[in-house]
Amino acid sequence: MTTTTETKRAATGSLLGLALGDALGFPTEFNDVPSILAKCGPWREMELAKRAFVSDDTQMTLALGRGLRTAMGRGLLAPKRLERPVREEFVDWYQSPDNNRAPGNTCMTACYLLKEEGRPWQEASQIGSKGCGANMRVAPIGLAPGLSDEQRAGAAQLQSALTHGHPTALAASDLTARAVRLLAQGADPTALVGLLRSYAYDNRTRYHHTWLGDLWTRGQDPTPERFIARGWDECLEVLGRLQDAVGTVSPETDPCLATGQGWIAEEALATGLLCFLLFPGEPVTALRRAACSSGDSDSIACLTGAFAGAYLGADAWPTPWADRIEYRDELLALGALWDA
Repeated sequence: MTTTTETKRAATGSLLGLALGDALGFPTEFNDVPSILAKCGPWREMELAKRAFVSDDTQMTLALGRGLRTAMGRGLLAPKRLERPVREEFVDWYQSPDNNRAPGNTCMTACYLLKEEGRPWQEASQIGSKGCGANMRVAPIGLAPGLSDEQRAGAAQLQSALTHGHPTALAASDLTARAVRLLAQGADPTALVGLLRSYAYDNRTRYHHTWLGDLWTRGQDPTPERFIARGWDECLEVLGRLQDAVGTVSPETDPCLATGQGWIAEEALATGLLCFLLFPGEPVTALRRAACSSGDSDSIACLTGAFAGAYLGADAWPTPWADRIEYRDELLALGALWDA
């Protein structure tokens, strides 16, 4: 693809796609595929609800996006500069009356602890959780312009660690942001899994001390390198499964059978990517496949939408869908900021 990030409006496309996938998958979460087909009809014809409500996935993406915008508005992106506003946004989300969309236990527990002023964020981090709640919201880190690879990786892992401190949650968030960035820049989808595997190998023992501080000491690992390698190794294992699945899986079968149900971070990344890679030029079909799956369908579909929108841009999505998505104005405002 030769389209530039600016002309295709990758950030707008990615954020809209994320929210549309979330809204399409939200009503089918916790259902198996036969139940979804009975409720919605053929999966290739799934329709967005007239009132396209999103889940906590989009709400937390917007919270991260607002915090990132604040941090970057104050100067060069650095750990403390990012942590403060993102922490405030997460706590505001936690306390909001709109936080009524079946939010995950990890996010709720961590945000309750983050509320206490003066508490180091590492004490709030849920070190045992690698739920997908950290990488389903990380797209803004991949979309914001002008960051170095080190800033993007550190920021992706830090925003994860505020709630999900497991090394696999950190690595999956880093990989998700990386995938969004590569696709926004026009990377060939057929090369994407290979690029992500190389990135994982290159970073396998790299612990971002300046961004994560002493988080690693809360695990059971003898060194920070061993701590973070655990996460990258789990991600590498699922990327291997994804590589095999892309060439062999029938688009008509439940994608969760190949790469996992997506309740945990590395599986959400892999299954969200699988749905995109099955239909790289058909973004709505990719969303429908993700939403008609037996796992965490809203999180899988929101990741699929983030990838497809980053690759294809804002025009990927049908106007009648984009016009009725919840939080539309805020999604468009953030997208326009990062596309400018």
